[in-house]
Amino acid sequence: MSTAPDPAAPADMPADMPVDTAAAAARELRSLVGRLRRRFLELSDNQELTPSQTSLLSRLAKHGPASPGALAAAERVRPQSLGATLGVVADRGLVRRDPDPDDGRRQVISLSDDGRAFVEGRREAGQEWLTHALRDRLTSEELATVTAALAILDRTLLDAAPTAPAPAREADRP
Repeated sequence: MSTAPDPAAPADMPADMPVDTAAAAARELRSLVGRLRRRFLELSDNQELTPSQTSLLSRLAKHGPASPGALAAAERVRPQSLGATLGVVADRGLVRRDPDPDDGRRQVISLSDDGRAFVEGRREAGQEWLTHALRDRLTSEELATVTAALAILDRTLLDAAPTAPAPAREADRP
């Protein structure tokens, strides 16, 4: 097993932590996140919506009303592709198209009451399952450990820009 420092490791990671340990943890974490995501999808009633359509609804629930152009940019799709997605969810009554109050020629897309109920129902199903799983399968000490690990992951992984290279650690410098 290699004990060379990992140049992509956080600055507060011990310099003697084996690269293989961090790589193994990264593989396990990616695998776990994927399995959890699939479980959440299994638990929710997608009402025959595609992942693109459910992603759009989730974005509107989280970030609020937006123009079609802003939604296309946020979803990283072409405006034409978003137009097709919007057509389906609008036909199903899950979104509203209202005139932009600042420019009546433009539209603002927002969730309808049915769209909000759809998103909240999906979220609640996953939340309920995960709450029961954590409560029923973990000891109080294990739950405390998971909670602490989540705080560490949130602080160290999600606060940094995904494409920014990690700063070199003192131990990595020649």
